Amino acid sequence: MAWFALFIAGLLEVVWAFSMKQSEGFTRPLASTVTLVAMLASFGLLAWSMRTLPLGTAYTIWTGIGAVGAFIVGAMLLGEPVTPLRVGAAALIVSGIVLIKLSSPA
Repeated sequence: MAWFALFIAGLLEVVWAFSMKQSEGFTRPLASTVTLVAMLASFGLLAWSMRTLPLGTAYTIWTGIGAVGAFIVGAMLLGEPVTPLRVGAAALIVSGIVLIKLSSPA
């Protein structure tokens, strides 16, 4: 269950990063509210998952999901550039997530 909570926490990190961008510096109330609610839920699920998962594993996977997810959302919804170097960097992050997961004792 901790792994599932961690995965959802990572997805919520993508939600709050995207909604923060949409909030235009917290000047748009709806996007700002979504950002804050998603942040609280993401941090809460991360904290809950850390009750059983190692710190390094949980935090690395959470930030990795957020980083790669934000890259994908930025490319798909915001028209950010998708270059071979950026795709390669995202692939390295995913590789790191997989290796951390495979080496985790929990």
